[in-house]
Amino acid sequence: MVTSQFAGFLNTPPLWQNKLFGIQQFEFPKVTLNLLQPKALPDNLRLGHQIEYVFKQLVESSKAYDLVLHNLPIRQEKRTLGEIDFILKDNTNNALIHVELTYKFYIIDLEISDPIHKLIGPNKRDTFFLKKEKIKNLQFPLLHSKEGANALRAINIDHKTIEHQCCFKAQLFQPYSSVVDIGPLNRDCLAGYWIRFDEFSKSTFVRTQYYIPTKSEWVIDLHDLVNWTSHDEIMAHVKLNHLQEFATMLWLKKSNNEFEKLFVVWW
Repeated sequence: MVTSQFAGFLNTPPLWQNKLFGIQQFEFPKVTLNLLQPKALPDNLRLGHQIEYVFKQLVESSKAYDLVLHNLPIRQEKRTLGEIDFILKDNTNNALIHVELTYKFYIIDLEISDPIHKLIGPNKRDTFFLKKEKIKNLQFPLLHSKEGANALRAINIDHKTIEHQCCFKAQLFQPYSSVVDIGPLNRDCLAGYWIRFDEFSKSTFVRTQYYIPTKSEWVIDLHDLVNWTSHDEIMAHVKLNHLQEFATMLWLKKSNNEFEKLFVVWW
């Protein structure tokens, strides 16, 4: 599982290339995965924190960067204002790079016209637009606040010398049987489909085999070495999530041995 998470992270494309929305995308260094001996991830971490440990180990295995710090809290008296995800030293020029790490799963809502606003969380609890605005207007400036500058000065880093970048990877899910336009974003991030619960009840999906991945498995590449089950058996789990207003991610195995990822949303 651990190695699969590392491979899944590396194989997930960035949501955009170069600079877009005023945010420079971090260019991930080349890593030879079969030479890496990944350490087990801490137990009981939510997926976002697991991804942080994956990023950290991959960067540390690269010759391109040195890890300067990871998860530095910025505090105002007893109140935590935020955290600095990573500061790396670029070994080609010794530049310091602040990297905000984000890994997201978004569905594409065609009822919204603007491509930048179409990307929403499967449970409608977050959006790409708000996340990018938070990165640009809150997380990047935090380092240059009085509290951020003091925290960095305490470890001999001048905040004015830091370049800001974002490692923003994403899996995007388009409406089933639809062709979508995601504007300036990277189409390579299209990873699967989404449907509503009522659609999933239709006969189209009855003959397909299914697997419900754990949250840790959401990142990994599709494969066949899982316990597949029928539509009838999976339906009880999907219905329970539907009643509790949680989207369900499924892996689909079709009769021709093709595989797909599918979100069944509750709304």
